[in-house]
Amino acid sequence: MTANECIKGRRSIRAFQDRAVGHELIANIVETASFAPSWKNTQVARYIAVEGALKDQIAEECTGAYARNGEIIKEAPMLIAVTMVTGRSGFERDGSFSTTKGTGWQMFDSGVASEAFCLAAYEQGLGTVIMGIFDEAKAASLLGVPEGQELVCLIPIGYPAESPAAPKRKTVEDLLTFK
Repeated sequence: MTANECIKGRRSIRAFQDRAVGHELIANIVETASFAPSWKNTQVARYIAVEGALKDQIAEECTGAYARNGEIIKEAPMLIAVTMVTGRSGFERDGSFSTTKGTGWQMFDSGVASEAFCLAAYEQGLGTVIMGIFDEAKAASLLGVPEGQELVCLIPIGYPAESPAAPKRKTVEDLLTFK
C-alpha cells in the first residue's frame, strides 16, 4: 500500500467485527507511530490499550455527552487512550515557550501521532475513529493517567465491520493558495 492509498483509503470506522486484536499487532502499530514527527523530537504521545471491563466502564461512564461514542467503544474489541507528556513539546528547557502557540504545540504533536497511529492501523487491516467527546477527567481517573500526562483522545480499534465511502472533500482550489 502506498502512502497515497493509505491516506485516501483510511476512514473513521464506527462498527467492528467481533474479533480480538492481538497485543503484538498493537505494539507494532505503536512502534510505527513512534516515527511521527514531533517538536524537537520530544515524542510526547503515549498509548494505553484498554480491553474488557475497563473499556466497557469507560464507554458507560465517560460518554454521556455523546452516547453514540459509548456504543462504538463497547463494540470495538480494544480502545486506545492517547495521552501526552505535558510541558515538553513547544517548550524550551527553562520552561518558557518556544513559539507564540503556547501549550498548543503539544496538542499538535499528539494529533500528528494519533493520525500516524490510525494510518499504521489501517495498513494492518484495522479500523479506527478518533474521539474527542468524552468526560476527560473521569476517563483519565479510570485509566490512571500518570501525573505529568494529559488524556488527549480515545481511539476505538478493531477489524472493520463497515466500509464507508469517503465524504465529499473540498477542492484543491478551496484549500490551496499560492502567493
